[in-house]
Amino acid sequence: MVFALSGVAQIDYSLAARTMAFDITSLKWSSEMLEHAGIDEKLLSRPVPSGTAAGTILREVAEQTGWSGKTLIVSVSHDQVAAAVGSGVFSGDAAVDGAGTVECITPVYDELPDLDVMYQGNYAVVPYVFPGKYVCYAFSYTGGALIQWCVDTLAKKEKELAEEQGISVNEFLESLFEDVHGNQGKDFTEPTGMLVLPHFAGAATPYMDTGSKGVIVGLTAGTKVSEIYRACMEGVVYEMLLNMEHLQDSGIRFHELHATGGGARSQVWMQMKADMLGMPITALKTVDAGTVGSAMLTGIAAGCFRDLTDAAGYMVEKTVTYVPRQDMHEKYRAVYQRYRRLYEAVRPLIQDNES
Repeated sequence: MVFALSGVAQIDYSLAARTMAFDITSLKWSSEMLEHAGIDEKLLSRPVPSGTAAGTILREVAEQTGWSGKTLIVSVSHDQVAAAVGSGVFSGDAAVDGAGTVECITPVYDELPDLDVMYQGNYAVVPYVFPGKYVCYAFSYTGGALIQWCVDTLAKKEKELAEEQGISVNEFLESLFEDVHGNQGKDFTEPTGMLVLPHFAGAATPYMDTGSKGVIVGLTAGTKVSEIYRACMEGVVYEMLLNMEHLQDSGIRFHELHATGGGARSQVWMQMKADMLGMPITALKTVDAGTVGSAMLTGIAAGCFRDLTDAAGYMVEKTVTYVPRQDMHEKYRAVYQRYRRLYEAVRPLIQDNES
């Protein structure tokens, strides 16, 4: 895209890393990898830091689009890196919780993490926008997608009732659950006790197992749709807790999360995440932090901001911080001890259609 608009063949470090032919320590194309693949390095774009200007738009493109000939074209980054920038996460003290279709936690490393540990958990290590810093992606293919599956497949009647009341089906299902299980308000709602393995599109980190399937354990004849909905929310977060355990030895040190994506609007889900993970999580005003991060990087290149700290002061706005509740944390941890064994228990029983 940058080449098509500017005529300059360049690619930022984080996108270059996605090719698996980029050396993340030297920040250069890996001659060894290219030699093994039989690829001439001259065919590849020049790797540059995220936020590097390629120059102004080509004259013919400006004429075709009607854009100003002074339009500046800037190489930004892979979406999760852009989301980290747009969430104001600049150091290892915090991480991003991307609560979108895919659930992704993106921690920042202030130095190169232990690559052997990262390899064991199938975690990509990606250069960040600050020299010497890196990020990784701990993710589940089905985050919000699992919640949407539950709504579209199981909650059709509830969706109609929610529309009649003028509220979202998510709010309706959450209120149904609270009506049955709430005690003294929302502060003492018990975990469902059900286990949902959120591998409805295969397993991402730490397994990277495309043959794994989704599983719901603990159903009875009395189980309500609202309980399955809630258990799906829990399953996504249990999977993230599992990832955090796998990353403990890699050098992560974050003690708070900045949440973005559509899921950050759910007070119930945000409080659940804080309780389960045992750390505060702050929802951001902007749902699409990746777009914000791209605008911040572009704004610096265009001279609108001095640096990322200056840009964040204008563009990163926090809303609500959800604080973990120790009693709920302990209850979720008890259920999580069973969840940790779920994948290994059911995987041998699942037919892998791709094998």
